Amino acid sequence: MIAAAPPAGACGGLVAPNGAVRLDRTTTLAAYHGGVEHYVTSFRYAGGGTNFGSIIPLPGIPSDVRRAGSWTLQRLEREAHPPAPFEGDLRAQAATASTAQVLLQTTVDALDITVLKGGGNEVLNWVKDHGYAVSNDAPAMLDFYAQRSPIFLAARFDASKAAALEQQAGDGTPIQITIPTPNPWVPLHILALAKVPEAPVVADVFLLTDRAPALLGLDQGVQVQAGQPASDSLLADLRSDTDSEWVPAQAWLTLVGVSTPAGKLNHDLAIDPSGAGRPSAVQAGFELAAAAPTPTMVGLDPLRKAVKPGNPAAFAFSATLALLIVVMLGGWTLRLRSRRT
Repeated sequence: MIAAAPPAGACGGLVAPNGAVRLDRTTTLAAYHGGVEHYVTSFRYAGGGTNFGSIIPLPGIPSDVRRAGSWTLQRLEREAHPPAPFEGDLRAQAATASTAQVLLQTTVDALDITVLKGGGNEVLNWVKDHGYAVSNDAPAMLDFYAQRSPIFLAARFDASKAAALEQQAGDGTPIQITIPTPNPWVPLHILALAKVPEAPVVADVFLLTDRAPALLGLDQGVQVQAGQPASDSLLADLRSDTDSEWVPAQAWLTLVGVSTPAGKLNHDLAIDPSGAGRPSAVQAGFELAAAAPTPTMVGLDPLRKAVKPGNPAAFAFSATLALLIVVMLGGWTLRLRSRRT
């Protein structure tokens, strides 16, 4: 009877009494289908004042930002890390010339969210003007992302609203960002912001795509740990969550685990879900496409088992080179014969 319980009931134990997310690690879902990326993450309440906030680089202008489902991230974590047995309102706003343009503002629970457009210095001026605490590495980090996409999402908790909602330090608010984009990617380098190089960064990144994707930007300690068709039960659970009707009936599930010092996390995760095997070196944060390593092709592998990268590009290059050599030798031989005649 427990096994036959409906999906929503199966996830009931994942939700805190005040509706907050409780996760031991940073967890993100990037789902891509029909040219739209659904980016789901959680902002953790640190308690205290309101001068601390978070910022996320985005690949494009979001069409919607709202509270994500109550158990989506926890359900994904349970899929990858099952527990041991018996354990139990949007409005536009004009911008000044010296600061970033505000594209969208909304409030989710105690979280004030603003979508910005601008260069690194413009975004930096905006966050300073609005009372955000800025670390020494923030200017370089914002420039790193602004060179590829000028869109950022800034989020900050309102302490009075958090207290009214009985949120405690460590409680997280899940946010779903809907982004039409031809080049989906997940910002990983931003996880190193305001951390010393030796500080550990631990995160799980779940990808839902129509087919097995090709990935680029797997730094040291960033590994593909699973690649397989998503189970019907998982997709049904995710789809039954609030505002999650976009979850497709079939999808490929990839788990990328991050466990590395902050100083080693220098690139982002570029995704090619088309099957062509060409993730963007620009979106991954490499200065030159030629300097990027070979993309990792995600193959069929069970959860928690590493997927070894393939290299179809190397085979195609070798075959083309061999054919070119044969053609050149053939032409050279015919020329020698004609001279002898």
